Amino acid sequence: MTITRRKIMQGAAAAVLLASAFVQPALAAVEVAGVKFADTANVGGQELKLNGAGVRTKIVFKVYAVGFYLQEHKTAVQDVLNAAGPRRIQLVSLRDLTSDEFGQAFMAGLNANTTADERTKYLPQTKVFGEMFGAIPALKKGDVLIVDWVPNQGTLCTLNGKKVGEVVPDVGFYNAIMKIWIGDKPVDSSLKPKLLGGGEQK
Repeated sequence: MTITRRKIMQGAAAAVLLASAFVQPALAAVEVAGVKFADTANVGGQELKLNGAGVRTKIVFKVYAVGFYLQEHKTAVQDVLNAAGPRRIQLVSLRDLTSDEFGQAFMAGLNANTTADERTKYLPQTKVFGEMFGAIPALKKGDVLIVDWVPNQGTLCTLNGKKVGEVVPDVGFYNAIMKIWIGDKPVDSSLKPKLLGGGEQK
């Protein structure tokens, strides 16, 4: 091999190595409490990225694993709530829960992170969710509850892939749901920063 040809091949190899240095590795699925959250999810025909995931604990018991999916990574509460496009909350039960237990916990978290005026405004939407809880006799360990926000449609819920409840059109109500975990009085203060991708708690 001539010196010139050797230099060309060495230069080409260097260029390939340099280019590969700028290629971001694919994100791996995140696993929390034995539950794997995919790094992406398709909602409303758009690909979302896992913003963060963690476990809701009560006293010493692990209740469920939850993850947030957004179009772009956000680390501040207001940025999450203002995020354009579709969003997803994915919850996987880690223990058996009755409909009443889950419904009461939902309402407690919602009430703790909304004002009296907001609670009055969202009363019709809250009633729809109450009917949804009533239609679910219980959450079994391993059940997957997904709450999606799809622009121009609303909030859609599925349990193990099957639609439950009616569509709720107000994005403000979806924000109220998200604030159960990332509001000023989250249900689990240690979970909040994890859903914000380890970012600031604003």
